[in-house]
Amino acid sequence: MPLLDNEVLRTFVAISECGTFTGAAKMVHRTPSALSMQIKQLEQSLGKTLFIREPRQVTLTTEGEILLDYSRRLLRLNEEAVQHFIAPTLEGKVGIGTSDDVGTRILPEVLAQFARSYPAILVDVVVGSSKQNLARVDAGALDLALVTVADAARESRGEVVHEEPLVWAGREGGSAFQRTPLPIAMAHEGCAWRGMTLRALDRAGIPYRIAYTCEHCSGQEAAMVADLAVAPFPQSLVRPPLKQFPNEDLPAIGSYQLALVRGRSTPINDALATHVKEAFQSVLRASA
Repeated sequence: MPLLDNEVLRTFVAISECGTFTGAAKMVHRTPSALSMQIKQLEQSLGKTLFIREPRQVTLTTEGEILLDYSRRLLRLNEEAVQHFIAPTLEGKVGIGTSDDVGTRILPEVLAQFARSYPAILVDVVVGSSKQNLARVDAGALDLALVTVADAARESRGEVVHEEPLVWAGREGGSAFQRTPLPIAMAHEGCAWRGMTLRALDRAGIPYRIAYTCEHCSGQEAAMVADLAVAPFPQSLVRPPLKQFPNEDLPAIGSYQLALVRGRSTPINDALATHVKEAFQSVLRASA
């Protein structure tokens, strides 16, 4: 059985992300012809076609998409193994603030990977609103924070690591979205989602009432599951018994962003920030 070479896998991932051999060649500092030869040998070794070659770009086949997932995991595992033995030992504590939707969806995998790479670092996770966590970063109580950014505030602080549509969601088979005025479950005052949603309803001239207000999206989800209200929700979080309502029924809300805001730069803070960014990049690539 053939073994997969890490250098070839790096080449394969680079081509997959760039979409061209020329662009990938610049990333890995080799010639396009050398990359083409590597991929040809990899395809022969696996007995599968990995790319659909077009005049201006290449796209992954089904087998290529499967290998891409394996490649990223293998490269990440290789990096963790090397770091364990030769990377400088980091010890200490780092605090990160997040909202509850990110805390349950993305952060567990980030923390698991970070613990494998840096087992001597204690991570303190604080769940709260973006406003609260920004204040904690400014006060020095947190080192990093993932904060929500509305579509109208592109100049906000931090580095954008994720963007996703907000959609209307409610109980599948429910009747809340048919009621007048429309009952909606909202987050607290100052939440980016809240402002975006109310502006969309006002522009569409749809009468509404804020039926439920809660600090966390889990409260919104509870109101929707009970068919007491509809709510703006990240598209990736809509799952049974909830469903997404089409835009012809309710106005489009727009997309929101998550930004990573850092306090002072330290080796520990920078290491966790790198893990967070890589996790969101994986999510974006998987949903592309």
